[in-house]
Amino acid sequence: MTKLQPKDWIMGISPYVPGKAASDDGRPVIKLSANENPLGTSPKVRDAFMAAAADLAIYPDPGAGPLRKAIACQHGLDPARVIYGTGSDELLHLAASAYAGPGDEVLYVRYGFSVYDIAARRVGATPVIAPDKDYATDVDALLACVTDKTRVVYLANPNNPTGTFSTREEIARLHAGLPENVLFVLDQAYAEYLDAEEDDLGLELARSASNVFITRTFSKIYGLAAERIGWGYAAPEVIDALHRIRAPFNVTTAGQAAASAAIGDNAWVTASRAHNRKWREWLAAEVEALGNHGLKAVPSHANFLLVLFEGALTAQAAFNGLMDAGYAARWLPGQGLPNALRITIGTEAQMRDVARLLREMTEMNG
Repeated sequence: MTKLQPKDWIMGISPYVPGKAASDDGRPVIKLSANENPLGTSPKVRDAFMAAAADLAIYPDPGAGPLRKAIACQHGLDPARVIYGTGSDELLHLAASAYAGPGDEVLYVRYGFSVYDIAARRVGATPVIAPDKDYATDVDALLACVTDKTRVVYLANPNNPTGTFSTREEIARLHAGLPENVLFVLDQAYAEYLDAEEDDLGLELARSASNVFITRTFSKIYGLAAERIGWGYAAPEVIDALHRIRAPFNVTTAGQAAASAAIGDNAWVTASRAHNRKWREWLAAEVEALGNHGLKAVPSHANFLLVLFEGALTAQAAFNGLMDAGYAARWLPGQGLPNALRITIGTEAQMRDVARLLREMTEMNG
């Protein structure tokens, strides 16, 4: 008798590995591994969440009407073209599910977000990885990888895990070079950390283009990672296709209320962005000061810093040293970065302590 077996392409998936929240021996550590907001969640958002949790027996609004309207109002969008998901991860998966399958190709850049590979393999499509340019997106390399089998192109901007950024000119050029039957998924999970003049104009592109899907999340600057809420924007026909396979009731009642309050709390976003920029630049300068020990910071536009270890102190040793001191960073050998740590920008005290620890470890290693 033939044994029950999953599809071959499912067994080819390397499961997503989240950042550590505890040491191997179970000790709690300060989590600088998941790019969460060190300032937490806005008091307005917490109040909205608590007020909406009164009746747990009723299903959430299946159309997330108030949330879609709040998002549309904040960004000047058509609420009918806003879709919502269990984090932006669900939306990234929906894009591959709706537009790719066996025999198709899904394209993304080297050192791209690990969910892209999973989303492609989950539907039996073939992942295609374009070369990077010094840890950043190379538009020409991406376009050179497009074939008649390409169905979806993923690009995170700013990119995770490198923090690198593609300008609005590069985004426009990439989209212009794609065939109309290819869905361009622009993952803007860290867009709120950019200043206004840095906007890549992805939402503007999605307003007029039929093959652009923008995804965003409430997990980062808004401090709602625990609720897993994301949203996306695209042409009506794309949104219609995604709704057909979206999980019903996928955003909780309290989550919808919290996200609706968060999207309008511009003061919280501004304060979080300012804190992040100050301490990201400070930590980058501290890392660069250790350049004679082989440390280097990849220029970041997100809420983390990718630190390269090219001297006597290895990334693995630094990861273990930080963990021993009570800090969980993100070591990324599974993403082709065994020589790097991704460090979330935390509080002032945490960043000063991490910099001190890196300095001491480099000195100990010569």
